[in-house]
Amino acid sequence: MSGPQRRQSVSLSTQPLAVSPVLATSPPAFSSFSASYEARQRATGAVPFPQQGKALAPFKEDGDRDEPVRILLLENINVSAVDMLKAQGYHVEEQKKALAEDELIAKLKEGGFSAVGIRSKTKITAKVIQEVPSLLVIGCFCIGTNQVDLLAAARAGIAVFNSPFSNSRSVAELVISEIVALSRQLCDRAREMREGIWNKVSKGCWEVRGKTLGIVGYGHIGSQLSVLAEAMGMSVIYYDVIPIMPLGSAKQVESLDDFLGQADFVSLHVPELPETTNMIRAEQISKMKDGAYLINNARGKVIDIPALIDGLKSGKLAGAAVDVFPSEPAANGPNFGDALNAWSSELRSCPNLILTPHIGGSTEEAQSMIGAEVGSALIRYLNYGSTLGAVNFPEVNLRPIIHDGTVRLCHVHLNQPGVLKVVNSILGEHNVEKQFSDSKGDIAYLLADIANVDEKEIKEIYEAIGGSRANIATRMLF
Repeated sequence: MSGPQRRQSVSLSTQPLAVSPVLATSPPAFSSFSASYEARQRATGAVPFPQQGKALAPFKEDGDRDEPVRILLLENINVSAVDMLKAQGYHVEEQKKALAEDELIAKLKEGGFSAVGIRSKTKITAKVIQEVPSLLVIGCFCIGTNQVDLLAAARAGIAVFNSPFSNSRSVAELVISEIVALSRQLCDRAREMREGIWNKVSKGCWEVRGKTLGIVGYGHIGSQLSVLAEAMGMSVIYYDVIPIMPLGSAKQVESLDDFLGQADFVSLHVPELPETTNMIRAEQISKMKDGAYLINNARGKVIDIPALIDGLKSGKLAGAAVDVFPSEPAANGPNFGDALNAWSSELRSCPNLILTPHIGGSTEEAQSMIGAEVGSALIRYLNYGSTLGAVNFPEVNLRPIIHDGTVRLCHVHLNQPGVLKVVNSILGEHNVEKQFSDSKGDIAYLLADIANVDEKEIKEIYEAIGGSRANIATRMLF
């Protein structure tokens, strides 16, 4: 396709990519306290948005510029994001539940939404992206982005943003509580008391002081967990695929097998990738200490659940905590049964097992910070074209436009030789105040501010660049 194809301000090309772009699917595997400072300050109102110039509006060929940007928020997105988006004049529609693929397509098409915000349950597939040409940007109000087809989104010129660290503290604190609860068999004792059974025992109950916590994945969450565990008198070891500077007295172990044999508690904090799927199977459980504990607050497919069940029932493992599952219900209610996961009943019957419904980041503090972080990323992209923090796009940003009469070109294109030559030939007769371009795999993104252009010239630039051979998506903001 060539020429303007998207609603409002975007033109598309569906030319296939020769090579898949490199996509970020998880937070960086290093501590990010400095990177998180700005987001924390922004969430509390201490730091304004990086852009302090004009909020730009999209050029629309139909001339209807008073129509607000329409945003659909699913899965009960925090009010901090809702208020922030509404304050920009956007039309924001909220739904508390996730939507299935066909429902989502129908809803997005019916409403003509430019942006959608989701958490972990809604799946944005290649079909959704193909069927909804109005979509410009996706906000994942969570850490993970595996619920979005990032490659299809990049190919369609749709930026995807997430919150890689805002819930780190909440997850780390949950793990600490699980370590204590497992070591004292608190859940079994609490269940027995509710059943009227008095069972005061000390056998198999331990202090956590002096025990060894093993962390798989020493990123934002793992590093914070490391600090909290050491404060409680635990020794900390960690396993990661790259060398990482430890915090405190933690020590990195090079081999996963050696790591598993040293830890009293093993806590998983890795993204869902082909290489992490079922990374803890029967073979790995057999290499853990007898009487060790296994904790998963990462992704549901990281552990082979039948192997976990065998480890608990055989006594190899003294206990486990699981907050994430291969398949999870789309809504609250009595939905976690064998129809969803065939082993569900058998898992629920295991001793000293803590099961929680994916609540690792479900605190008021975490959700408020996630709402502020992702909400501000959506605003920066929609109003200014900035892709800082995007997981499937190159990160490109320009200082704000201050004066009237300047238009910003936002051009997503194939990363091919000669593209900038074509763009600059189109812009050659105009005053380009500033320009910046970067690429990521086969996807490239260019921002350019063009001064002293009238509406007729804006339309000419828009149509020329939108109709170029390498075009994926083009917006003009002014």
